[in-house]
Amino acid sequence: MLYEPGDLRLIECERPKAGKGEVLIKNEVSLTCGSDVKSYIRGYAKHTPPYNIGHECSGIVAEVGEGVTKFKVGDRVVAHNSAPCNECYYCKKGIHCMCENLITNQLKNGGFSEYQLIPEIIVKQNMFRIPDDMSFKQAALLEPFACAVYGVSQIPVEQGDYVAVNGCGPSGLMFIRLLYLKGARVIACDKSKVRLEAAKKLGAYDIINIEEVDDQVQAVKDLTPGKRGVDSAVEAAGSVKVWEMSINMVRPGGFALLYGGTKAGEELTVDTKLLHYSQVTIKGLYHTTPLYVNQAFELLKMKVIDEKDFLYNEYKLENVKEALMNHHEGNVIKNYITYN
Repeated sequence: MLYEPGDLRLIECERPKAGKGEVLIKNEVSLTCGSDVKSYIRGYAKHTPPYNIGHECSGIVAEVGEGVTKFKVGDRVVAHNSAPCNECYYCKKGIHCMCENLITNQLKNGGFSEYQLIPEIIVKQNMFRIPDDMSFKQAALLEPFACAVYGVSQIPVEQGDYVAVNGCGPSGLMFIRLLYLKGARVIACDKSKVRLEAAKKLGAYDIINIEEVDDQVQAVKDLTPGKRGVDSAVEAAGSVKVWEMSINMVRPGGFALLYGGTKAGEELTVDTKLLHYSQVTIKGLYHTTPLYVNQAFELLKMKVIDEKDFLYNEYKLENVKEALMNHHEGNVIKNYITYN
């Protein structure tokens, strides 16, 4: 439970009971995420402490509530951390990630816990039985991968396009892999040698160590024909400065996807001349939808990404702070918590 930035406490509480339509999962694996790290260090713009953190996990069904027929005790399962209501204005417009009544599982039943109670609406829409040939660790990648799958669906990328990905953390690497499979020439930018090596393995055509260049924007442009800039740029670092750089490195008529969450209250500065005369498109992106959660799970079955490329060090629940700070240092992609 996070009480304020830097104050993360392990607490004892009663084991939840599954109510009508609910499922209780005994977690086997939970993963660290960049948003967990940011919450721990600086807080999270959308949440007010105290609240649970952790939202990437998988496990075994320990109890099912009345009316649940899709799952039974003993099933190996993974549940996404949210589901839309399908009834509000935004859901009816097909913008499920903007749902006014989005049910999230994290704040009351965080992923860094022995047991997780899954609400009925998530059980119905975004919970899956794990195939026998898929590990718990592979399945636990579902939530971040679903966000990346949704993100790539919004980028007007064509085969042969130049696409920059700024930030090669877990999400950035997932973008790189998916963009590579779409036929893009991906330029990966980061300061971590470990992450840049992973980017190369997952399909990046060019890599830029941002600590070795004076001007990241120009370094990216220099890799494009005529130094015109990339067709699209993805910001996956969670920094307003990198948001601005991503916008400035796209060619006229290009596209910038702003994916990484920033600190509350920060403002973005955009050159109006660039935006107007270069006809650049800027798009923010938040979370994902059931359509892309399902797509992501199918892609995980196909091993489009593999746990071995993302998960590094094992920790126990009482050492979750160390797992988060080790993630923050940039020498790993993700760490994982085990419970047995």
